[in-house]
Amino acid sequence: MPRKKPPYDAREHSRLVFDGIKQSASRAMLRAVGYVDEDFQKPSIGIASTWSNITPCNVHLDGLALAAAGGADRAGGKSRIFNTITVSDGISMGSPGMRYSLVSREVIADSIETVAGAQGFDGLVTIGGCDKNMPGCMIALARLDRPAVFVYGGTIRPGAQRRDIVSVFEAVGGHAAGTVSDARLKEVECTAIPGAGSCGGMYTANTMASAIEALGMSLPNSSAQEAVGQTKLDDCVRAGEAVVRLVKAGIRPSMILTKQAFDNAITTVIALGGSTNAVLHLLAIAHAAAVTLKLDDFTRVGKRVPLLADLKPSGKYLMSELIAIGGIRPLMKALLEEGLLHGECLTASGETLKESLKAVRPYPEGQDVVRGFQNPIKATSHLVILYGNLAPEGAVAKITGKEGLRFSGPARVFDSEEESLQAILDGTVRAGDVVVIRYEGPKGGPGMREMLSPTAAIMGKGLGDKVALITDGRFSGGSHGFVVGHVAPEAGVGGPLALIRNGDQLTIDAEKRSLSVALSAAVLKRRRLAWRPKPPYAVRGVLAKYVREVTSASTGAVTDPLDKVLAPRPPVRKAAHRRSAARR
Repeated sequence: MPRKKPPYDAREHSRLVFDGIKQSASRAMLRAVGYVDEDFQKPSIGIASTWSNITPCNVHLDGLALAAAGGADRAGGKSRIFNTITVSDGISMGSPGMRYSLVSREVIADSIETVAGAQGFDGLVTIGGCDKNMPGCMIALARLDRPAVFVYGGTIRPGAQRRDIVSVFEAVGGHAAGTVSDARLKEVECTAIPGAGSCGGMYTANTMASAIEALGMSLPNSSAQEAVGQTKLDDCVRAGEAVVRLVKAGIRPSMILTKQAFDNAITTVIALGGSTNAVLHLLAIAHAAAVTLKLDDFTRVGKRVPLLADLKPSGKYLMSELIAIGGIRPLMKALLEEGLLHGECLTASGETLKESLKAVRPYPEGQDVVRGFQNPIKATSHLVILYGNLAPEGAVAKITGKEGLRFSGPARVFDSEEESLQAILDGTVRAGDVVVIRYEGPKGGPGMREMLSPTAAIMGKGLGDKVALITDGRFSGGSHGFVVGHVAPEAGVGGPLALIRNGDQLTIDAEKRSLSVALSAAVLKRRRLAWRPKPPYAVRGVLAKYVREVTSASTGAVTDPLDKVLAPRPPVRKAAHRRSAARR
């Protein structure tokens, strides 16, 4: 295992809290929670759990945290478990509560950083289940730069008839279209979610778990395991053991989270057909790791990486069915052999990516969950970065090719998700429309809500190939259809989306990578002069704080931009300086 240049202090941080006469009070406090003399000489390992019974994604994580703590203790560390928050996207979806979802990413990152910094942990294991847990954990680990391993809580098992949460959202659309009865809708509702685990397709949770493993911050196969069972418990034990080895070897996230590692994550997400949220979260994790990553990097990588996995939402199979044939490791090995991954990247196992994939066997013959390079679902990325007079800073489209590559039609404009959903369900939205949902961006929402309810209603009403949707909000990993999100600048700050009116002709062109409205610059300028911002949704509390700090979606919607922190002070005007001197 590679080491930091010796000598390396495995108790670099805990020593400051535990050692010496002056820290007697600290040791006294810890004796009350189970420490004995020898524990103070061991590396201090924090186990950050996002457990709660708020959501099935996280309801089992308390047991996983105990398993990770046991692994760390047996490997010679001394563990302490602490919790942070989670919110459920699936439960809050379509409601005002969804505004807090992306905000929770920042709260999770801040809280893990706070506890680890205050308690002097030498290493960390973080365990996440629901969507924002994972990037929140990773942002904290990148900021702290202490030896660490991330553990994914695991995917949910399929419901009856291979159902999952998206089945329920789409059944709501079918109910509005008259194709799903009351009894059928109730039956889908009651059978779609059979127990613990994250949403079962290649939605945001499984996408981010796969991306983090490809980054090198999870142990092999952590991303492709069911939530319930011995396999996931063993993964947690191994993570606890691994973090102690990383502490002793001096291997930190900054040695793992390189630009090449982010290329690996993007490559893996594309091959799997992952969520558009991966763009937002990888930008934010890279920012925390001080790695320069931009929207255009997704285009650069996407031009050479095919979409290979036939997974939901746009495909056929669930994550459990991918796990049954070997998970993502055979795919990663195939990508490596094609020269599409950087094998020299270091991983949390202590091995390089190439070394960790050496013994991986290919997928069994006859499977059709993951295609070969000669028969891709799409020859290039399904994550398409668009620019144009509607998105000068960029937008993110999810286009697998099944929807077509170009859509043009009249705008049907809504200033909130709720307005759009009602219009979709009552038949106001018709074939040929381009639905525009605005004022849902990071600042304008605030919180950049996910548009799963509208996209699922479109699919449920049979309009999936007849209607496009554009928003400055986000999409759930469960969304599919001709959809474009993350439009920047957002409407809430006066971006072009705020200037669109019903009937304006909008065009999405995936081949030209463009998003445009058929209006002249002069018309847009006149409309901009007449535009007035909407009153803020919140004037105090966490949402108001978020609006003040959050950046554009095109930079990851981060809340600690370095340009603010490191900006030079404005020069003092000479006249003002003279007046100040005179007063002195």
